[in-house]
Amino acid sequence: MAGPGGVEQERIEGSWGIEPVPERLRVLGLLDTGLLWGNLGVSLLVIVAGAVLVPALSLPEALLAIALGCLVGNLMLGVAGAIGTDARVPGMVLMRAPLGRRGSYLPTGVNVLQGLGWSIFELLIIATAAAALSDELFGFHAQWLWTLAFGAVALVFALLGPIGFVRRFVRRIAIWAVPLALVYLTWWALDGADLGALWDQPGEGGLTVWQGADVVVAITVSWIPYAADYTRFSTTRRAGGLGTGLGYLVPDAWLLALGVVLVLSRDLGDPAELPAAVVAGGLAAVLALFALLVTETDEAFANVYSASVSLQNLVPRAPQPLLVALVTAAAVAGALVIDLVSYQSFLLLLGSVFVPLFAVLLAHWLAHGARYAPADVFGAPAWRPGLVAAWLAGFALYQWLYPTGPGWWVDLVGRLDPPEWEIGATVPAFAASFAIAGAVALVSRRSESGAAAT
Repeated sequence: MAGPGGVEQERIEGSWGIEPVPERLRVLGLLDTGLLWGNLGVSLLVIVAGAVLVPALSLPEALLAIALGCLVGNLMLGVAGAIGTDARVPGMVLMRAPLGRRGSYLPTGVNVLQGLGWSIFELLIIATAAAALSDELFGFHAQWLWTLAFGAVALVFALLGPIGFVRRFVRRIAIWAVPLALVYLTWWALDGADLGALWDQPGEGGLTVWQGADVVVAITVSWIPYAADYTRFSTTRRAGGLGTGLGYLVPDAWLLALGVVLVLSRDLGDPAELPAAVVAGGLAAVLALFALLVTETDEAFANVYSASVSLQNLVPRAPQPLLVALVTAAAVAGALVIDLVSYQSFLLLLGSVFVPLFAVLLAHWLAHGARYAPADVFGAPAWRPGLVAAWLAGFALYQWLYPTGPGWWVDLVGRLDPPEWEIGATVPAFAASFAIAGAVALVSRRSESGAAAT
């Protein structure tokens, strides 16, 4: 057990602000980083994401979409983790380098909203599952009570910060509970299912394989703006990159596929019915669900923590614990009044924002020799309009190829006559933003070198 000095050290680590993390606090090696991201990848919400792929796609098509989406999304996530390790600053502070100090405020605002939105979704799915569990075992539902309880747990975890979370929760509890729960739920989903018939069952249409891959990519790349929030504490670029990409890949693919099989084998028409269906599977299924619920709170923790750290890019002098408390309170309030709806649209909207944003970051980082020094971040100009334009161009292309969002927005984009595009929007949007940003960054780099030489 940590003594007073150890507790004080964890408190400092947990509330570290936007300045580069010093070497003494870079303590998460490859295993710890992999365990952290592996644990973040285990979520009932990921199962729900897999469930939205069917019955529009057949089982083989859904699995192909998952394979493609996980490959692309986790490659991006791993590279983002490596860049974050290199720069040693939070994700939204890192965006100062390519977009400028004030330019970074644009993705920061979006990222705070996504963090709050994900926190609400996580608390919703946790409280829904816990309410189904308590209703089955004790005869009371009380979803509001579970929302408050798990909101409090997320608050405690967020105040601990990444290092305290890994040491006090992941190493001691999650590393044992998660694998057992996943193995059992997988067996339960497959038990009695006619896999041959499910394999031959055609999809109902309305979604292509590449569009399904876009959904998978979207749930993965939504973590990209968060990656540096955690990998800034990693020991090396290898630990941050491989630990993030591979750590998230395994549970990501596993749970997405599990969501597909659960919908097909259990004949669930609504992904929100998944928790109640698991509870009806017997005592062992109940225990497995309970184990997942215990570890599910890490998702809420991550979103609360990262939303708070992102806010510090806007208000660096604000105490991080205060921001954590405010974000948690807003997430709990939202979870009490919002229903689990429009999940797929929410994911795709995030993908249209963060895929081209990552492309801009990667292009600028490569143009700077694949390394960021503190001066590249904190000495950046107020704006880099060319790179902001590259980001917006990728967003516009994504939306044109696959309009998603509020109904009024989809109708507006629909008037521009979007093409029938079979390979989805992720790859074209990434390529467009990367090409534009790369050209702009190289020209800017040469201009700066020429000015320095004279």
